[in-house]
Amino acid sequence: MRVWIDLANAPHVAFFLPIIGELIRRGHSVIISMRDFNQTVELAHRSGLDGTVIGKHGGGTSIGKLLNLLGRSGKLAAFASRMAVDVAVSHNSYTQTIAGRRIGARIITIMDYEGQPANHIAFRMAHRVVVPSCFPAEALRRFGAKSVKVHRYNGYKEQVYLSDFTPSKTFVKELICSCGMDPNWDPEHSVLIVVRTPANMAAYHRFSNKLFEMLLGRLNGLSGATVVLLPRSDHQRIYYAGKFPRIYLPKQPLPGNDLVYHSDLVISAGGTMNREAAILGTPVCTIFAGKLPAADQTLIALGRLKSLETESDLEQLRIEKKQKQEVLRNPTLLKEIVDAIVSW
Repeated sequence: MRVWIDLANAPHVAFFLPIIGELIRRGHSVIISMRDFNQTVELAHRSGLDGTVIGKHGGGTSIGKLLNLLGRSGKLAAFASRMAVDVAVSHNSYTQTIAGRRIGARIITIMDYEGQPANHIAFRMAHRVVVPSCFPAEALRRFGAKSVKVHRYNGYKEQVYLSDFTPSKTFVKELICSCGMDPNWDPEHSVLIVVRTPANMAAYHRFSNKLFEMLLGRLNGLSGATVVLLPRSDHQRIYYAGKFPRIYLPKQPLPGNDLVYHSDLVISAGGTMNREAAILGTPVCTIFAGKLPAADQTLIALGRLKSLETESDLEQLRIEKKQKQEVLRNPTLLKEIVDAIVSW
C-alpha cells in the first residue's frame, strides 16, 4: 500500500517515526507531508524524515483557522492525488482527513484527547478511529465515531516510541549549546526543571491560565535549579524571555525525550510531554487549566502524574533531584497500531 502520513505538530514526529519504520519494514510505501508549525519540520529533519512541507498554522482566531482548513486541505488533496495514496493516516490532522476524503483514500485518524473540538470533523469522516481504551465512550458518540469503526488500544500513544527508549550520550552538550549555558554546567549538581507553555493557539484552549505565570514567577527566582522553558510560538518566546530573564529558552530544537529523561521535574500546561515524563518515570506535574484528559487522569490514578491547581500546590512543589521510577513499557503497542493501519 501507499500510506500517506501527515505530520501536523511537533509531537507527531516522535510518534510516527517508529510507525513509519515498521510500515517500510513490512513492504509498504510511505509518503510524508508536514506542516510548518511548532518546529515540526526541524524535528522531522533531525529525525531523518523527509517530506513535503504544506501549509502553516491558522493562528488563534476562528476565521484564521477556517481559512487555513480550506486552504491547507485543498493543497493536501492536490499533493496526495499526485502521489496516488491508498491510506491517509494522522494523529487527528483534520485537514488531511478532508483532503483524503476528497481523493477517495481510506482515512485513519489516531487521537487520545477528548477535549479537541476538531474531533467532530476527523471522527465523522474517518473510516477508522484509533483511541486509547480510556477514551470516554460518550465522547466517541458525541463526535460521531460509530463503534464499528473504533479501535481501542490499551496504554498510551507515547509508549509507541518510548518503550525501547535509549538516552543520547551527547544530549547534555546539546542542551548547554542550545540554551547558552555555562559550558561547565553539570546536571549532577543542579536540579533541572523543564516547563512547557500552554497551547493558547489551539482550538481546544479557550481559557486563561494565571497559575502558569505564577509558576514561572516562582521558578524565575529559584537558586540551585536550572529552568528550561519550551515555548510554542515566537510570540510566547519573546514574551516569556522578557518577563522571566533567569529562565532558559532553547535557541534550537532539542530532542524532547532526552530532555524529559534528564530532567528532575517536568511541568507542562499541555499533554504529550506530561505523559512522556510519566512513561519514562520522571516526576511530572500538569498545570493544564482545562478539564484534564482521561489519559492524564489514569496516570494520576497510577501515581505517575500530579495536578497543580492552586497557589498552595505551587508552594508545596518539591524542588530536588529525582528518584526515578521504572519506564512504563508496552512493547506490543507499535505492532498493534500498525496492524490497525494496514488491516484495511
